[in-house]
Amino acid sequence: MGKKHSKRYQQLLEKIDKNKVYSVDEAVETVKNLKSAKFDETVELALRLGVDPRHADQMVRGSVVLPHGTGKEVRVAVFAKGAKADEAKECGADIVGAEDLVEEIQNGKIDFDIAIATPDMMGLVGKIGRILGPKGLMPNPKTGTVTMDVCKAVKNAKAGQVNFRVDKKGNIHAGIGKASFSPEALKENLETFVAQINKLKPAASKGRYIRHAALSLTMSPAVELNTQELMDIKA
Repeated sequence: MGKKHSKRYQQLLEKIDKNKVYSVDEAVETVKNLKSAKFDETVELALRLGVDPRHADQMVRGSVVLPHGTGKEVRVAVFAKGAKADEAKECGADIVGAEDLVEEIQNGKIDFDIAIATPDMMGLVGKIGRILGPKGLMPNPKTGTVTMDVCKAVKNAKAGQVNFRVDKKGNIHAGIGKASFSPEALKENLETFVAQINKLKPAASKGRYIRHAALSLTMSPAVELNTQELMDIKA
């Protein structure tokens, strides 16, 4: 990081055994103990996969609905018209629109966490791909956010759907709950997320699939997870 860690951070580091690889149970308990911020910190899982995302057949991306949600209020925008727009509103979408919504986004107003679109709207949504793409908000069939079943997509988003994709170096980061969650809820969320990652293992991936894994809070150092235990988690 380059900068010296704060005294608070140093005290948290002392609670972690740097020479140890933690089981999921131990990691969850330890991370809950690292809470130091005044807000309810997010529990963050970081994975490094043995894939080369520059090859299309080694891209790992998708979505999973966590059994206990993420603990985050999610605002959902839906690009739809007519009956599908009505359906989205009825199912709890926060923002529903078409050209008007695209215009708002072009003007810099992005007031949502997940965007969903019906397939016929993708030509229109493509106009703002340069804005939504870098923010990870572009609807995509692989994450179930380009769909005719807007009701299911909205409900999944509200229930704690996490969308993920590997970055150029093969890393995946995801919030899997809050520090206030019970250890059992965090463990179930983590295992559900990892099971989905394992399920999507590309056939072209060679060697160890999960190379490195760590669990942390928003403001805490990370504890290293046992990658073999993670690779054995199946849906």
